[in-house]
Amino acid sequence: MSSTTIELVLPDGSRLELPQGVTAYQVAADIGPGLAAAALAAQVDGEWVDLREPIQRGGALRLITARDPEALDVIRHSAEHVMADAVKRLWPGTKIDVGRSGRDGKFQYDFDIPVRLSHHDLASIEAEMQRIVDADLAFEREATSHAGARRVFEDQADELKVSRIDDLARDAEITLFRHGDFVDVCRGPHVQRTGQIGAFKLTDLAGSYWRGDESNPMLQRIYGVAFSNAKELRVHEARLAEALKRDHRRVGADLELFMFHDWAPGQPFYLPKGLVVYNELVEYMRSKYQRYGLEEVMAPLLFSSELFKTSGHWDNFRDEMFAHQDEDQDFGIKPMNCPGHCLIFRSRKRSYRELPLGMAEFSRLHRYERSGSLHGMTRVRAMAQDDGHVFCEPDQLPAQIDRQMELVSEVFRELGLEGMRFLVATRPEQYIGEPADWERGEQLLVDAVERAGYSCEMSPGEGAFYGPKIEVHFKDVLDRWWQLSTIQIDMAMSQRFGLTYVGRDGQEHTPAMLHRAILGSLERFIAIFLEHTAGDLPLWMAPLQALILPIADRHESHASKVCEALREAGVRAEVDSRNETLNYRVRSAETQKTPYTLVVGDKEQSDGTVTVRQRHNKAQQRVSVDEFVDTIREEIRTRGIS
Repeated sequence: MSSTTIELVLPDGSRLELPQGVTAYQVAADIGPGLAAAALAAQVDGEWVDLREPIQRGGALRLITARDPEALDVIRHSAEHVMADAVKRLWPGTKIDVGRSGRDGKFQYDFDIPVRLSHHDLASIEAEMQRIVDADLAFEREATSHAGARRVFEDQADELKVSRIDDLARDAEITLFRHGDFVDVCRGPHVQRTGQIGAFKLTDLAGSYWRGDESNPMLQRIYGVAFSNAKELRVHEARLAEALKRDHRRVGADLELFMFHDWAPGQPFYLPKGLVVYNELVEYMRSKYQRYGLEEVMAPLLFSSELFKTSGHWDNFRDEMFAHQDEDQDFGIKPMNCPGHCLIFRSRKRSYRELPLGMAEFSRLHRYERSGSLHGMTRVRAMAQDDGHVFCEPDQLPAQIDRQMELVSEVFRELGLEGMRFLVATRPEQYIGEPADWERGEQLLVDAVERAGYSCEMSPGEGAFYGPKIEVHFKDVLDRWWQLSTIQIDMAMSQRFGLTYVGRDGQEHTPAMLHRAILGSLERFIAIFLEHTAGDLPLWMAPLQALILPIADRHESHASKVCEALREAGVRAEVDSRNETLNYRVRSAETQKTPYTLVVGDKEQSDGTVTVRQRHNKAQQRVSVDEFVDTIREEIRTRGIS
């Protein structure tokens, strides 16, 4: 193979020797006209390549069509441009910032529009988008210089885009994508023609500060979704309707779990039933700690800024902290537990015989989130994490990562969370520590994921500023992906705090440090789990586990005795003796997601039994009170895990 040719390997294993600079479209056309017409984009060794982009190196080539699940990324990215084009056609003089697509299926663009949009305007924008799609305009890719790109948007008097271009290196090659009269700076890839976008819908409006800075002007953000065809869009809309019913804010209010108030923005109030759920999750995680080498500690909430300067958070995380000045000294409310745990480790001389040393903590944490980003329990300012840190000898790291991976798998299995994905997030632009240490840490995490039997995906640049991490995601019943667990190797904090232990050689050594959170933020987990289960919590977590329904007033005495027996056995039980029909009270118990409903009448009272109805099971069974108490107590003890 000459230096001017490259080798591309197709999915069927066939190899093509082609000139360097060949495009994926040319490869598709050589294979057949049908594939050339259907192709949307390509991947070389898993990296996206636009069909019109010259390929400079060899590798495994995949041509992406609408049949491939990855095609949605390209379709949505292209729909962003069509939406921006439609807005500019409807309101000439509009300036555009940047568009982006997320894993939630949405795309968005931020605009400086000469009018204030309302939701009624979304229909007009959709109609204009449809005209652009129907015109089947070709997307054209153009590579240009920094100066050339700048001139394009100077001519349009779009200072937002000019400012974004100025963020790029002066010697960088910049790509523009055009369709019709619309042009934007973009890496791509894009579909070949606007007609390949399929079905789309604009979903929402929001405000967004230019560059995320509250001192800058407020832009208008438009959200939308796009799919390969109308059927997929209808499925998505049905899923959205179900998501609305499952919204944790609605479920939490209906079940009286938590509340919020404007006087404490972003800080949940746990109501009695909600605190039961919270405490059960805490106790569940505590039950794992001894077996997985963690001991619980509690550190202060308020620290001198010197702590956070030492840890690196004052320089890298200060904008997300609540800070306070008192008597010429800066303080910060802790946003995470790791610096406090470093102080505990440093409180006395340590030996290798103590390692690995694991600390866990559930204390409250506070982080400053902008008011516009607050969202129920998923984005809050006050939270707790099932947080833990393991200090160990460097050569113990692989085994300790494996232990935490084992714990993640165990917890996900026991909570019924399926569809796990593992990603390793690598070094971000802003980081502390040495690059070589980062590379070793990233490889350790990849190896651990693969040892556990999972495929490992990469999340470039998404590590914490102090180290790479494993991110564990799961897919809920609505096919939404959520990140829960993280396992992080700390690249610098042990050195920054001067942590040491006496090793086997009698010399002082710096311990390795591992951060881990299995559920993550308890508030966010509760929100996700409520939506995943629609509030249908497992028995051990349910605020009310059994409700006794006397058929008539004369049965209340027996109902009270049943309730007392259950409570003595540690079961959360109540009697519903309201002056309502039995059917009404049964439906009420179903609405409140009560796991067990016990009916007592003449027969039950005479022979010391209860008629048991389990949630979602219309079949009823009459058993002795003692038998039911033993059954439910065992189910709670084992948390329903067989």
